[in-house]
Amino acid sequence: MKACLLHILLAAALLSTLTELSAQEPQKDNSAITRTVVEGSDTLAIIELPEVRVYDRRDFEYLYLKRRYRRMIRNIKKAYPYARIAAIELKELDEHLAALENEKEQKAYINQAEKEIMDQFEKEVKKLTVTQGIILVKLIDRETGRTSYQVVKELKGGITAFFWQGIARIFGNNLKTEYDPENKDKIMEDIILGIEAGFI
Repeated sequence: MKACLLHILLAAALLSTLTELSAQEPQKDNSAITRTVVEGSDTLAIIELPEVRVYDRRDFEYLYLKRRYRRMIRNIKKAYPYARIAAIELKELDEHLAALENEKEQKAYINQAEKEIMDQFEKEVKKLTVTQGIILVKLIDRETGRTSYQVVKELKGGITAFFWQGIARIFGNNLKTEYDPENKDKIMEDIILGIEAGFI
């Protein structure tokens, strides 16, 4: 009797497994066409792998260096979004100005764009610290390929650029500062790449 009951249980378990297997969706074909190279009698597949960045781990021996690094991360996180927005806005502005033929229309459009940007971001940008402002000037150069001084000079003229450079110098900033990711600003570049990769 026990053997018969055991056979019935095994048959029921086997039957339920078969129904589950038949209910599964058919496997998708994951094959893809790749480029190949034939070398002698070997055929080698060419597969492009995504870029992998390797970062140096920042372990600081002294507490003040750790704090300084964390402060830099916080300051970059504050300033970086504004640099990205500035790059997007400047690109749109350049494209629109290229379509305008008349210098008067171009000046009117620049003034209108400046007013819109001031209305949207003036309060937030005024809350940035001096250090965050210095970082923002460097990041604008990183994102646009032009220093802040060049941008102001191209859009508003040399006198206005000279005036704002003087104001910036009073507060310890320099609108002519260029971004140097290989040497002077290497740590800043590593932090930005970490932010873009999503682990900072």
